[in-house]
Amino acid sequence: MRRPRSLRRDLALGFGAGIVLTWLLALLLGWTILRREIDEVYDAALGRTADRILAIDDIQRGTPRRGDLVARMTGPDGHVLFQSRNADDAFRSATRDEGFSEVGDMRVLTVKTEEGVLLQVAAPLDERSGAARETLAGMLLPSILLLPLGFLAVSWFTRRRLSPVDDLSREVAGRDARDLRPLNLKDLPIELEPIREAVDQLMAQLETALAAERDFSSNAAHELRTPIAAMLAQTQRLIAEAKTPEIRTRAEGIATSLRRLSRLSEKLLDLARAEGMSGRDHGLHDMVPVLQLVASDFGGELRLELAEGPVMVAMDIDAFAVLARNLIENALVHGAPPIAVRLSATSLTVENSGPPVAPEILAKLTRRFERAGSQRLGSGLGLAIAETIARNADARLQLTSPAPGRIDGFVAEVVFRVA
Repeated sequence: MRRPRSLRRDLALGFGAGIVLTWLLALLLGWTILRREIDEVYDAALGRTADRILAIDDIQRGTPRRGDLVARMTGPDGHVLFQSRNADDAFRSATRDEGFSEVGDMRVLTVKTEEGVLLQVAAPLDERSGAARETLAGMLLPSILLLPLGFLAVSWFTRRRLSPVDDLSREVAGRDARDLRPLNLKDLPIELEPIREAVDQLMAQLETALAAERDFSSNAAHELRTPIAAMLAQTQRLIAEAKTPEIRTRAEGIATSLRRLSRLSEKLLDLARAEGMSGRDHGLHDMVPVLQLVASDFGGELRLELAEGPVMVAMDIDAFAVLARNLIENALVHGAPPIAVRLSATSLTVENSGPPVAPEILAKLTRRFERAGSQRLGSGLGLAIAETIARNADARLQLTSPAPGRIDGFVAEVVFRVA
């Protein structure tokens, strides 16, 4: 059985291994440079020793070939037994006290024997400074070379190990209120599994609740249609048989309320269908005949403005018909003639005359049962149904008032998604 991935374990092991590997590489590179410096120091010491031996062997010549070490030996009486070239300049101001001292740019070692012989050896200080600089460079060079590589490695490693977090973020951020499918993510670290399970459980509960709400609205609206129709028929018969004006007036009021209730049940049924209707369609359909058929139910109250030839729209035909019908009914109920309906490959526009709608009211018109203070016969669901269908079809409903180029009017425009 495959062991579950752990983000914490992966990061700890990865960073630990990376730090150890970087340290080992830096140590190896630093040791290589330091070893070279040590070899140079010892080689220089061997060279100086050879020069001293040659100088002792030939006192008259007495000049070290390398010229970077100066030596002088004097007897008890101050007589110079031998010396290197430039010894006088090097030891002119040097002290005769035993030990180390610095004279100008030279480091001097003075040694006295029991017989009174004085030996002075001097070496340039810049050689020591050069060795110190090269040693420091040998220590810093590995860090300078490996730190950028370490940052790149850390960036690559963290991006790779944290990619499940990015995938989870993109998956959740890419969902909208209608997409309640389980998260389609595999091989998540064990730290993220509870998050995915909680989100999936929440989406399942929301889907169940929304489905129950849609079923209730649909069933309630469907079951109400028959008794409402029966009561409306009885009320119309009562109106016909009424013997007094008072009874007829009351019966007509009841009939009006029943018609409104019947209309509300039909809109509730349309809303339930719209919420369960995706509206998405991968194919293109000519919506001109569909719009003409819907408009024919309203007689000559509309002015259709259609493009020449077919108008292909990426939307389900039934969803488009319900969308167009609700926009037209809203314009007829709450607006005033003329009612213009325009269809193009990019949008469906329904425009009517009437007083302008305030911006704060315009922003609330797509809410359910929002009538914005209108006293006209209507359910307050037409624009909510249209907005639901447009959203499910990846389209966008835009409300504008007053109409562009006018001081009054109302425009409802559905901008279609690009196929």
